[in-house]
Amino acid sequence: MSIRNLDHLFEPASIAVFGASPRTGSVGATVLRNLREAGFAGPIHPVNPKYREIDGLGVFARAAELPSAPDLVVICTPPPTVPGLIGEIGAAGTRAAIVLTAGLGKALTQQMLDAARPHLLRILGPNCIGLMTPKLGLNASFAHTHALAGELAFVSQSGALLTAVLDWSKTRGIGFSRLVSLGERADVDFGDMLDYLASDARTRAILLYIESIESPRKFMSAARAAARNKPVIVVKAGRAGSGVQAAASHTGALAGSDIVIDSAIRRAGMLRVDTLQELFMAAETLAHFRGNNSECLTIMTNGGGAGVMAADAAALCGVALCELAPATTERLDALLPATWSKGNPIDIIGDAPVERYVGTLQALMDDAAAGAVLFLHAPTAIVRSEDIACACTPLAQQAPKRVMSCWLGGATVASARAIFQDAGVPAYETPEEAVRAFSMLGTYRRNQALLLEAPGTTVASPAPDIDAARRLIATVLASGREMMTEAEAKALLQACGVPVVSTCVVAANADDAAAAADEIGYPVALKIVSRDITHKSDVGGVALDLCNTGAVRDAAHTMLERVRAAASRATIDGFTVQPMVRRPHAQELIVGASIDSLFGPVILFGQGGTAVEVLADRAVALPPLNRPLAREMVSRTRVARLLGGYRDHPAANLDAVLDVLIAVSQMMGGLPELAELDINPLLVDEAGVIALDARVRVSAKPCAGEDRFAIRCYPTQLEETASWEDQPILLRPIRPEDEEQHAEFLASLDPEDIRMRIFYSRRTIERTELARLTQIDYEREMAFIAQASGPDGKPRTLGTVRAVTDPDNNDAEFAIIVRSELKGRGLGQLLLAKMIRYARSRGTKRLVGSVLRENDSMLKLARDIGFELDEREGAPADETLDVALAL
Repeated sequence: MSIRNLDHLFEPASIAVFGASPRTGSVGATVLRNLREAGFAGPIHPVNPKYREIDGLGVFARAAELPSAPDLVVICTPPPTVPGLIGEIGAAGTRAAIVLTAGLGKALTQQMLDAARPHLLRILGPNCIGLMTPKLGLNASFAHTHALAGELAFVSQSGALLTAVLDWSKTRGIGFSRLVSLGERADVDFGDMLDYLASDARTRAILLYIESIESPRKFMSAARAAARNKPVIVVKAGRAGSGVQAAASHTGALAGSDIVIDSAIRRAGMLRVDTLQELFMAAETLAHFRGNNSECLTIMTNGGGAGVMAADAAALCGVALCELAPATTERLDALLPATWSKGNPIDIIGDAPVERYVGTLQALMDDAAAGAVLFLHAPTAIVRSEDIACACTPLAQQAPKRVMSCWLGGATVASARAIFQDAGVPAYETPEEAVRAFSMLGTYRRNQALLLEAPGTTVASPAPDIDAARRLIATVLASGREMMTEAEAKALLQACGVPVVSTCVVAANADDAAAAADEIGYPVALKIVSRDITHKSDVGGVALDLCNTGAVRDAAHTMLERVRAAASRATIDGFTVQPMVRRPHAQELIVGASIDSLFGPVILFGQGGTAVEVLADRAVALPPLNRPLAREMVSRTRVARLLGGYRDHPAANLDAVLDVLIAVSQMMGGLPELAELDINPLLVDEAGVIALDARVRVSAKPCAGEDRFAIRCYPTQLEETASWEDQPILLRPIRPEDEEQHAEFLASLDPEDIRMRIFYSRRTIERTELARLTQIDYEREMAFIAQASGPDGKPRTLGTVRAVTDPDNNDAEFAIIVRSELKGRGLGQLLLAKMIRYARSRGTKRLVGSVLRENDSMLKLARDIGFELDEREGAPADETLDVALAL
């Protein structure tokens, strides 16, 4: 289930309270009082066999006595009664319940869900505070106070935190569209709430307090859909949790749960904040300032100290200050006293009259390079703050989304702050808060860019030999082992397209090691081989830069003694001998992959070497990866700056690093038995990359694979070749790489054909909209294109069919269009038939659409295939008809 019947939960016409009570302080009494005091307009029916009347309301003894099935039932009765009540009200026709009761336990909770399932009855809870829809006067909770009406939805896993936020927000005048305490999330969970609130007209931003997440693919799919529509801001508790556990690889040890959740939030286009104060500050910023795309900030202030504080905050947050254009500086020179700061921050001096504020702000508004403007004001006796606000407000409104403000002080500047806020200019109480908000905006923008990335079928170069990789894994598992030897791990990487240093494996004696070194050529590296030793350097099992036969023999003897002393129970299988790689400009990196207990396969990148845990310079991402996602992942590390080159070190070959990350992503998708992988160090310089060491753990029980990805990747299996007009064409899902090809296709269409498809003409299409068409969430949406070679030999889109499925997978709304010159030649029927097959394979119940009454060709196609048309006599030609096909 997902959003089905949630309207009954949030906007009921009638409510019954089971366990209603006159006893002061009881849950039943509090819920009943809250419902009545909040002003709910519909019938409220108390249910309790002990009473006939409560506070003037008639009380019903049991569900069967209710005059009709209530839309919503609130249950606050003892745990053993809950499953039976759910079954009764479900059979009567109720479709939503809030179970406030705590202590059901696993068995009773399952009985409750079993009783609800036949009736599709939705349950919030158990063990929750309840919910509120202030605009409707709905307070179905036992919270201590009511909420103000507003446009923010707040969903909390913690009931106590919800009541604290409710109290805190009322003192600050913050209103809500919905407040929801999820409790134990037996049925309604975060994914359901995101699906519902994404299309909720009452909600302009969604705020979440999360402690844990279940159903990660459902959560990610719902979050990505919601984040496309409106800001989603998350406080995730547990940063300091015990996510780091012992593992066979550095990656397994480093990829703790919180860093993975942080990556998931980023990938879904949401914004993570650390505190409740930041939660509401971010909501205010994104509501009024989201359209600002500036990367830098200009600070104007009447106080040098306030400007310095803002500049310091910018430095700490990584926010760049804009460099003033020469023309702007000249203009300010003519306007401001000679003692002004001559730079950014712009100090207009404390005695500034209203005209100086207006002139400075106008100069910055006229300079697009000034970016976003932080308007700082400290109260003075020279001029009233309200006068400044009234004079500057029209300027700020002329350039919406460019000005943010900070009115320092309390009562003296309260009215000025209110004037700016009423005009839609975000206002903050301190310079640090304002700069932090601007920094959040940049993070949100970057996360939204990641949301538009849906990796396609780009293959790392050279192409992987997956069959060889699978044979290697099968051999290791057949031997009863999980850990690959170093040589096996490198062979696996090489098969999957990762360059590795050549490695020779010899027996555990000095003569064999020396003979191998003589054949390879000096200098060499010598390493111990043991199925019982994962980190060789920890037990003295590595010797580098051995320059002759004697040095190899001595190192081998010493290493055997050292390892046997440090790991007396370890079986020593031999040595590896490999040439020393001389790359004076190389950086040591780590690339790895492991299985997160919640989100499944994850990929890690960072600074490598033996001190990798101490350096803690790493970034984690969810697969699948493409080049933009891999590049963004690298950019989140400190070592990325070194890769750009410095002093006598040329820039590293970043493309080669990205190839490795994409190869590892493909390994996690194509090798289900791959449990942990470490490439450390991976050397990179201007010439490329080479893996010097690798660890791989495999598992007989599949733990990786595309089916376990939290984000569904490009479904290659849906590609097929079809015959159309005696020529082969490719029918396949759309992918991000099709953006340019799709733009050409749309540009080729006649305006009238576009009007028939989307009911109005479009001459141009924004890049963001084009990205939404080509970079889709394959879990929720599908678009197939028909592709053939054009006259220039390049791939060319002939037509496309698209369907978006509702979260319950009941209906998929479709649309179809082909090149204008190809209409009426069977291509549309070919595409639609493919979509019908796909929808049926996914278990979708109906394919539905809207067609203009005048669109004869589409209506004929729909009739020919078997769609039912909802036709009405005498309707105008520009009206739409609903068409539906049961699958």
